[in-house]
Amino acid sequence: MSFESGVERLVRPELLAMEGYAAVEPMEVLSQYAGIPVEEVVKLDGNENPYGPSPRVGPALASYPYYHIYPDPTHRQLRRALEGYVGLDASHLVVGSGSDELIDLIMRLFLRPGDGVINCPPTFPIYPFKANVCGGRLLEVPRDTSHGLDFAGVKRACQEGAKLIFLASPNNPTGNVVPEAQVRELLETGIVVVVDEAYYEFSGITVAPLVPHFHNLIVLRSFSKWAGLAGLRVGYGVFPPKLAELIMKIKLPYNVNIAAQVAALESLADLEYLQGTIKALVAERSRLFAKLGELGFLKPYPSQANFILCDVTGKEAKSLHRGLRERGIFIRYYDTPLLRNCLRVSVGKPEHTDALIAALKEVGAENDRA
Repeated sequence: MSFESGVERLVRPELLAMEGYAAVEPMEVLSQYAGIPVEEVVKLDGNENPYGPSPRVGPALASYPYYHIYPDPTHRQLRRALEGYVGLDASHLVVGSGSDELIDLIMRLFLRPGDGVINCPPTFPIYPFKANVCGGRLLEVPRDTSHGLDFAGVKRACQEGAKLIFLASPNNPTGNVVPEAQVRELLETGIVVVVDEAYYEFSGITVAPLVPHFHNLIVLRSFSKWAGLAGLRVGYGVFPPKLAELIMKIKLPYNVNIAAQVAALESLADLEYLQGTIKALVAERSRLFAKLGELGFLKPYPSQANFILCDVTGKEAKSLHRGLRERGIFIRYYDTPLLRNCLRVSVGKPEHTDALIAALKEVGAENDRA
């Protein structure tokens, strides 16, 4: 019996037809593509922290003595450490294997097949991806031309059976934040409002202090971007205590490995160092923005995250993207109905900016001659 006539017929048909999530490639794959050593790759496509984790993380991982013991399934030590960072009691906090896991758990908690989820593209594609996996009904409300919310459209969607809305703030890939006044107004509708603050540390703008005052507000955060722990997968959510209890009840028992927990604890104990790298990236964001704008064929959008979205004018973004890849410089390329001929560049170190700008000048000139 072939797979097609056997097991495949038992698979949910909507998942058979669904496209998988398009994640960025790891360093070793990028180095093979460009034909250069890994250490020469300029990786500006994943919004990672190029300065890496706190210098305390490596020694702490090397000296940890209990890798043969299961980790604390409720992450008590990490949640207590987060109390001071977030400013709320541990009863509000749930730790996940990256904030992606918490997005998945939130959808599993609330969605039955056909339940509505509001999505505001262009935004983080994990939201529609997970909504489709969970059988949700996507209510798409595209953003306006300045990448702000179509707030009237969102309010209408709230009346069409929506249970959830996911709002990235700062938004990926556009870099703008959601005004607190809009979050408050959406909370008054009664739907669950999930504000994804994965890039909070680069903006300093948060709605987490509102969580104790609203039963339907959830805030998600990550250690991937600001703390340089993308490879270890650790994030957390700020929930009303009752929702935190329910999420804890449905999550897998040992969802966050002990290495990730140790690294997150060391990060919280070394905030001075990490805040220094954040400050460096915010300063480099300003320099990168200016340099991109000076090229003449890119229109960068102001950003409060660690990346910058650019419209490409007079040239093909796809050709620029390919030319950079051939030179070992990797950024994100978009050509969708809402992001035509666009590029997104992660903020790197000054030497990464310099290499990128020099390569863009070369590739742009080649574009003109083609």
